[in-house]
Amino acid sequence: MRKVAATLIALLVAAPLLAQVTPAPLDPMTNDQVASYDWVRPEADYVRREVMIPMRDGTKLFTVIVYRKGTKDAPILLSRTPYNATNSTSRNRSQKIEEILPIMDAPFVDDGYIRVYQDVRGLNKSEGDYVMVRPVRGPLNKTGIDHSTDAYDTIDWLVKNLPESNGKVGIIGSSYLGFTALMALIDPHPALKAAVPQSPMVDGWMGDDWFHNGAFRTFGFDYALQQTVKDGSGPVPVGLGDEYETYLEAVSSGGFARKWGIQDLPVVRKMMEHPAYDTYWQEQAVDKILAKHKLTVPTLVMLGQWDQEDSYGGPAVYRAIKAAQPDAPIMLGIGPWRHSGANYEGFGLGALRFEGDTALQFRLDWIKPFFDCRLKTNAPPCAPMPAAVTYATGINKWEVDAKWPAGTEQPLYLTGRFGLSFAKPTGAGSDSYISDPAAPVPFLPRPIRMDGDVWRTWLVQDQRFVTGRTDVLSYTGSVLTKPVHIKGAPRVDLRAATSGQDSDFVVKLIDVYPPENGANPAMAGYQLGIGIEIFRGRYVHGFATPAPLEPGKTYAFGWSLPNVNHVFLPGHRIMVQIQSSLYPLYDRNPQSWVPSIFDAQAKDYVKATQTIRWGGDQPSAVWLPVVKD
Repeated sequence: MRKVAATLIALLVAAPLLAQVTPAPLDPMTNDQVASYDWVRPEADYVRREVMIPMRDGTKLFTVIVYRKGTKDAPILLSRTPYNATNSTSRNRSQKIEEILPIMDAPFVDDGYIRVYQDVRGLNKSEGDYVMVRPVRGPLNKTGIDHSTDAYDTIDWLVKNLPESNGKVGIIGSSYLGFTALMALIDPHPALKAAVPQSPMVDGWMGDDWFHNGAFRTFGFDYALQQTVKDGSGPVPVGLGDEYETYLEAVSSGGFARKWGIQDLPVVRKMMEHPAYDTYWQEQAVDKILAKHKLTVPTLVMLGQWDQEDSYGGPAVYRAIKAAQPDAPIMLGIGPWRHSGANYEGFGLGALRFEGDTALQFRLDWIKPFFDCRLKTNAPPCAPMPAAVTYATGINKWEVDAKWPAGTEQPLYLTGRFGLSFAKPTGAGSDSYISDPAAPVPFLPRPIRMDGDVWRTWLVQDQRFVTGRTDVLSYTGSVLTKPVHIKGAPRVDLRAATSGQDSDFVVKLIDVYPPENGANPAMAGYQLGIGIEIFRGRYVHGFATPAPLEPGKTYAFGWSLPNVNHVFLPGHRIMVQIQSSLYPLYDRNPQSWVPSIFDAQAKDYVKATQTIRWGGDQPSAVWLPVVKD
C-alpha cells in the first residue's frame, strides 16, 4: 500500500509538469485564420454585452450594453444610432471603460450608469429594412413600425432584462441620434424619464440636412452614398480636386447625380422627386409631429451656435412644443460649437477661443444633473428648468434665461452708401449687383473640400475672402460705442427684385473686429459670421407653391438666421452681406424659370441683375433680438 500511495503522490506531483510539455510543432500549412478573439479580457473593469433585442414585428436589433463591474441599481442611458453600435463602444480596444466609450460617456459610467448603444433597424448588425430617417407611422409609413415603436420596445426589453438597472431610462444622441431621441418622445415608454436630443435632424427641407429654405445642399449626396449602400459605400468618388469645379462641370445637382451614377439611389430619388415643401416633407417634420402630442418626458434640446448641418431643428422643436404646450417640460441649450460639438472638446472653434472647455462645462453642469435628478434612485429634487441656457459669444460666459428668444426685435436697416442704422433711413434708394451662375460666390476660400475641419468650421470662416467681389454687397454700421447683445434668431426682411425669373438670396450677419489687435493679431479685422442663411426666391409665396418671379418686381423675402447669443463689443462694427450664391454647398439657381432646378440644363443658367431696396416704403432690414443689458 505504501508503494501504491507513493506512486500516486509522484504522479500528482508530476502532473503539472506533464501539462507543460511543449505541444507538437504546428504544420507550416495550418490555416492561420481563427474564428474570433475576445478583446475584452478578464482584467477589464467593465462588462460589455452584445444582444439582439426583438421588436414587436419580430425584427431583432443589435444592441451593445456596457457598464462598470459591480454596477447595481443603475440608470440606463440609451442611444439609437445608424453609425455602428460596435464602433461606438470600442473607441479604443482597452480594458478601461472610459477608453472604449465616447468621451462624453465618461461622467456617466464613472457614476454608475449603464450605457446602451443600438444599431437602428436595417443597418450594421440589426435586422430589417433601412429607411433613412424613417417617417413616423401614418400617411407615409403604413407599416405600423417607426423609431418611436422601436425605442419603446427596446426600453421595455432593457428594464425587464437588466437586473443591474433601477428601471429608469434616459435617451441622448446628436444629429441622426438626436432625431431618434426625439422620436422616442412620441408615445413614450413609462420608463423613459428624460431626453437630451442634440443637434437633431428635424425638418430636412426647411433648414436641416438636405435643403435650407428650398435651396439644395449638395453634401447630402456623399451622405446618401455612405449610409445607404452596402457594397461600394463612401463619398462620391470625385477625387481630391476643387469641388467648386467638380460641381460646375456637372451643371446642375441632378446632373451631378447622373454623372456619378447615384441618381437611382432611393434616398436620392426621394429628394429629387420632391424639390418643394410638399406633404412628403411636411409629414416628416418632427417639430410638427411633436406639437400634436403632449410632451411628458422632460427634454433638454440642444445644438451648437455654428452648427453647419442641423441648426434649424432644435429651436424649431422648442418653439413648436412651447406654442402648443406653454408649460411643457422642455428647455433649450446653445453652446459655441459646431455640429455635435457638445460631445467633444470645446476650448475653441476655428480662430475663436473660449473660456475653458465649454463642451465639458455643459456636460457636467447641465446634461449630467438633468439626467441624475430624474434617473438616479433617491436622487435630490430637480432644479427648475429655465427656458434656455446659452453661451454668450463675444463676452464668453454662460447665461440662463426665463424665456427664449430673450431679446426684443429691433430693426437694423440697410441705408445709403452701404451703411447700417437702427434708425429708419430718411431717404430711399437701391443697390444692385450682377449674379452670374458661371462664377458663383464660393462659401469657402478655394480650393474647396466639403469635409474635415474646414467643413466643421466654415461658419466661423473670416468673410474677408469675398472682399472685392462685385456680386457681394456689404453694408457696414458705425464703430460701436456700447455693446449690442442679441439673443434669439435674427430675422431677415429683404426687399429685392431680380431681372430673372428666379433667384437665391444669401444674407450674412457679421461681427467686424477692430483693425488692430496686438494681443491676438489673428483676429485683427476679422469678419466673423454670426448668422449665414439662404432663401430660394421661387418660394416667396409659399414653400409648397413655387412660382416664377416677375422680372423687376420688388418682393418682400423673409427668413430667419440661426439662433444665437452674441455680443457685438464696443470698437467692433456690425456688417450685413448680401449675395446670390453660396457654392458649392448650395446648388446654383439658374435664375431663369425651370420647374425643378435638379433638371436645369446649361442653357437655363443666365446672368441676372439683383436690386436691393432700402428706405422709403421698401426698407430692407435685419431684425435683431436685442437684449437691454
